[in-house]
Amino acid sequence: MKEMDLLTANNISKQYANHLALDDVSVAVPKQSIFGLLGPNGAGKTSLIRIINMITAPDKGNLIFKGEKMHYDHVKNIGYLPEERGLYRKMKVGEQALYLAQLKGLGKPEAQKKLKSWFEKFDIDKWWNRKVEELSKGMQQKIQFIVTVVHEPELLIFDEPFSGFDPINVNLLKDEIFRLRNEGATILFSTHNMASVEELCDHIALINKSQKILDGKVKEIKQQYRANIFAVSFNGSAEPLVGFLNDKFSILDEYEEEGLRNAKIKIQPGYDANDLLNVMIKNVKIHSLQEILPTMNDIFIDKIREQDGHE
Repeated sequence: MKEMDLLTANNISKQYANHLALDDVSVAVPKQSIFGLLGPNGAGKTSLIRIINMITAPDKGNLIFKGEKMHYDHVKNIGYLPEERGLYRKMKVGEQALYLAQLKGLGKPEAQKKLKSWFEKFDIDKWWNRKVEELSKGMQQKIQFIVTVVHEPELLIFDEPFSGFDPINVNLLKDEIFRLRNEGATILFSTHNMASVEELCDHIALINKSQKILDGKVKEIKQQYRANIFAVSFNGSAEPLVGFLNDKFSILDEYEEEGLRNAKIKIQPGYDANDLLNVMIKNVKIHSLQEILPTMNDIFIDKIREQDGHE
């Protein structure tokens, strides 16, 4: 465990009857980061999250939290928003929120003050004395988010936190997640939404069929899987690109848009963007040239297919 890691899971294995849920999985979650735990359904993500929350225990391996072997006292430093959520439908909203906040260690006056502030921020304060069953699914999820974070834990675990939210409320939650991170929280974020990963996560780990198959910083992973493909916009010659580009370059796509010609070009190994520019500026006027990096969705699919193909 590096000094900057809040949590590490070392060589975690977990077996349920005839199903191996986790097979020697290790992850390190840096302090004050947003860490994406990715993988298809049934990959083992939820099993790992349940072990981190000490809901279940690993068969092998161990957890280190803040430099110590993890124990039950550490759980009070965790806020967990599971994918399968539930509130007591017949209870009043404020009464239930207060009850849950006090379970997390807050005194009633402090809990009431913090909850009122959060309810106002999320524009649901007028629902304090209404029953949960009167709320929409989105408003119920706002309450569950609030009671997850209200005690200001050091580690927040969100399992598909945007499920069921409209775009406005998704942005509201994203803003709060960034703010919580900036104020010192560490966030473990499990999702299938690769666009959210690109936008939110500093680091990721990809689990498939109980094994970790990729991890690291998002920016470094995207660079690692770059394919040397560039988008070029230009004009000045009616000659097809194939007429003056040589075998150092492959034209993947070519089209016209708003008076400009555009192309997607793959540069062969051993050559770079300067070589492409040197060839093109002799024949056309370049308007823009930009490298196309793979998306996390592209990388996710390629790594899953690669593992499946090897098997």
